[in-house]
Amino acid sequence: MRLISCIIVLLSFSLQAKPIAYYFGDEVKFNPTITTPKQAFGYEVGQWHLRHDQIVNYLHTLASESPRLSVETIGFSHERRPLLLLKASSPHNQQNLARIQQDHIASLSSSQNRSDQPVVIWMGYSVHGNESSGSNAAVLMAYYLAAAQGESVTQLLDNAVILLDPALNPDGLSRFATWANANKSMSLSTDPAHREHNESWPSSRTNHYWFDLNRDWLLLQHPESKARIKAFHRWKPNVLTDFHEMGPNSTYFFQPGIPSRTHPITPLQNVTLTNEIGKFHAKALDAQGELYFTQESFDDFYYGKGSTYPDVNGAVGILFEQASSRGHAQETQYGVLSFPETIKNQVTTSLSTFQASTTHRRALLDYQQQFYQQANELASKDEINGYVVARGKDSYRFQAFVDLLKQHQIGVKYLSKAKEVDDTEYQQGDLYIPLAQPQYRLIKALFSTQTHFKDNTFYDVSGWTMPHAYDLDFAAVKSGWGLKLQGESSSDSNLLAPVAGSYAYTIEWHHYLAPQLANRLLQAGVKVAAAMSPFSASTTSGSHDFQAGTLVIASGIQQQADWFTQLETIARELSLPVYSVTTGMTQSGVDFGSRQMLQLQKPEVLIIGGAGVSQYEAGELWYHLDRHLKLAPSIVEKLHIEKLDLTRYTHILLADGKYGDLSDKSKAKLLSWVAKGGVIWGQKRGAQWLIEQQLLDAEMVSSKEMRAQFDSKNLTFADQDSLSAKQRIAGAIFDARLDLSHPLSFGFENRELPVFKNSTWVMHRNNKPFIESLTYTKKPLLAGYADNTNVEQIAGSSVLIASKSGRGVAVGMTDNPVFRGFWFGSSRLLNNALFFAHGI
Repeated sequence: MRLISCIIVLLSFSLQAKPIAYYFGDEVKFNPTITTPKQAFGYEVGQWHLRHDQIVNYLHTLASESPRLSVETIGFSHERRPLLLLKASSPHNQQNLARIQQDHIASLSSSQNRSDQPVVIWMGYSVHGNESSGSNAAVLMAYYLAAAQGESVTQLLDNAVILLDPALNPDGLSRFATWANANKSMSLSTDPAHREHNESWPSSRTNHYWFDLNRDWLLLQHPESKARIKAFHRWKPNVLTDFHEMGPNSTYFFQPGIPSRTHPITPLQNVTLTNEIGKFHAKALDAQGELYFTQESFDDFYYGKGSTYPDVNGAVGILFEQASSRGHAQETQYGVLSFPETIKNQVTTSLSTFQASTTHRRALLDYQQQFYQQANELASKDEINGYVVARGKDSYRFQAFVDLLKQHQIGVKYLSKAKEVDDTEYQQGDLYIPLAQPQYRLIKALFSTQTHFKDNTFYDVSGWTMPHAYDLDFAAVKSGWGLKLQGESSSDSNLLAPVAGSYAYTIEWHHYLAPQLANRLLQAGVKVAAAMSPFSASTTSGSHDFQAGTLVIASGIQQQADWFTQLETIARELSLPVYSVTTGMTQSGVDFGSRQMLQLQKPEVLIIGGAGVSQYEAGELWYHLDRHLKLAPSIVEKLHIEKLDLTRYTHILLADGKYGDLSDKSKAKLLSWVAKGGVIWGQKRGAQWLIEQQLLDAEMVSSKEMRAQFDSKNLTFADQDSLSAKQRIAGAIFDARLDLSHPLSFGFENRELPVFKNSTWVMHRNNKPFIESLTYTKKPLLAGYADNTNVEQIAGSSVLIASKSGRGVAVGMTDNPVFRGFWFGSSRLLNNALFFAHGI
């Protein structure tokens, strides 16, 4: 028995203990003076999942030992893990790296011959933390670049600068390494049901706030993405790889993807180069007898992913997907898949990427140069001159939009004179984005309002019009006639500060950071009210009209000794103007002692999570509250609700998810809590649950009912994908109309509000009046794809409904107002529910 046990253990370790030769072959020799991975970690790569700190330390070791390598910290994750960029090239190139970088960038705006320039290859690994074969392969690639010997590696380093990004998601990677290692047996369990292969909620795919960083390349909401894009544009690589994993019962995928799902802005030459590079991957995998596929999955449409952002920036992005062991070894339909096997395939295609890039070096360099030099020519042939974007009253939202454009290297100007476009007068200081600049293609993508497509099947979103997300009015300018521009904004920088000793102080709610100010003041014990109706008041700067939602801090009722200092400090920090009111008797509208002045309550927010709840949407709610309101929510999983004291919370948020498994005791507690005065928010299936509990006076048309509208008679087996594409909304933008008198609509400047929709949930209010604050228009589709059958059902339906329930309020929304963190427009609906729901 003891001998059998020993054999099992030995077999287990033989399954995972693979030497360097397993990954690179016996023919590759290495410099013995360079520290091997086994020497650094105490075991072979693949025996355990490497944590991010181990990877960081090892890359620094290699850079100190090899003249081929240098390492740079380009930023930090949310959890303050360093984001490393390892730069590999020949020792001669390393000594001249700054000049090589400068020449590479300069050549994009000139016609100089690039034949002697190295190709720049960006190798990105494991943007999803639990797809860790990539980052573990990155360690082996770093060792290869530091220590491999022979003519092939010498030629590679002479002709290329390799930028190795070993872990695009350090926080998620470390979380998963801890999970996989903590649940590993010495005798490996290959059972797919074993805990090692099935993480608890939320998974390590995501970053600290449970966001998918592979959707953030355009949106730039997270420090990982901001740092990466900054470094990307400093180098502008010719090739960028994006190493992922997919389900265990698959093989290996590399691009090209489905040809008809490439964004039309992507040049044909990009597709041609992708196909040529793909031949090298096929040859390398063929030599090892590996199964793989191309051109039958994934797409290159949404430019916000790691494999597509390069395509709109003059590079060639390549996606790799490896079947995942999701641990150390797992049974699949092809047999047991070990972690080392998954790593080996990523190493193989990393090497084939090097070979392909250097072989096609001249073609890649020429393509990138032509990509940028064609921009002005394309702009000159375009029917429009550029785009104008209205500043509006909220300077924070506007500046956030401008900052996003600048991070993408998009040049902007400002109107120095008012300009009428499409019957709308844009004012001095409004933004103008000319098309005639190197980022012509990216600008067209960011402002696209396309609704008809050659192929209607989308892996990700089909509409992402950036000014719609920020709720900024914009228009295409067809002619430069009468267009007067200046390089800098002419906005007034003088901030209206509070005057000590005034009767009261007011802050207008249309400012995006006004909710943060309200929260921070309430947290500090300052009494804050909100006007439920408009009024006009006398201030130290003259008479001023204030809209409903305006914050009011009355001096006479404050009890905190430092309340004025708190107001003054926070308002200055947030750049919010504060009006100093001289009397409580208003010139028109409600007085300051009116019952229409709602005394605000300090928000104490609970987000219900757990298995079945969308970790993305729960994370987006968390992120929004934390980042924009400086409000730390409590996140509690469903199974703990029945033992939780709900009296400490003022608001409960239900992201999209399944709530039917809540215990009867939990349901009773939630219903009682609402009846006693709590505010409960539900979005998508969270709203459906509120309707089912009769908390929300509405009816929901489910996704299942929406799918049933489509006639499937006489369809063939081959029509399945086409039908599925029509039935779903992968991600499109819809036009909605606000009731500006409703408390949940306070602070919006006009009735039109673009809303992002990635589901087919439809809601209708019952006959009860006054509960609907936002409805879809009669022709709602603004951008992206949705079949007319779905659009017709959505038209005129409800987006946001709020119902009184006892002393509490239930609010339901068919969509996610904080989608991926960049919907600055609709996110204000959630803010209003946090502060004004009891004003309904």
